[in-house]
Amino acid sequence: MTVTVYGRSCSSTRKAKQWLKENGIPYVERNIIQDPITIGELHSILRITENGTDEIMAVKSQTYQEMNANLEDLSLHELIEYINKYPKLLKSPIIVDEKRLQAGYSEDIRQFLPRKTRLKWRMNHLAFNRLGDVTN
Repeated sequence: MTVTVYGRSCSSTRKAKQWLKENGIPYVERNIIQDPITIGELHSILRITENGTDEIMAVKSQTYQEMNANLEDLSLHELIEYINKYPKLLKSPIIVDEKRLQAGYSEDIRQFLPRKTRLKWRMNHLAFNRLGDVTN
């Protein structure tokens, strides 16, 4: 599966790319400022969100705060066109593959590890926590 990192030149995107490299996960990077996300890509991303645009919008961003339009009054088509025109409205990074999506950088990025690796990590994590309980 191909992982795509849609992001900007920000610390969260750099951390995500570093994590993917360290864990041997190949990815394709897209700087959404230099090469804006397409309307088709936005539709593909929205298909795998759980909360629609709420999941990918950077509502705390300066761009969002400065928008004169009430984005909630826009149709989905109008909102997607707005995002295409103003890519800083998106969280950065947005990490996707064919089935999974993560908006922003957090420890949830582990979902992109191969299943066997995730299970091994979980077992090691549980063992480490039990060891901590015994030594305390």
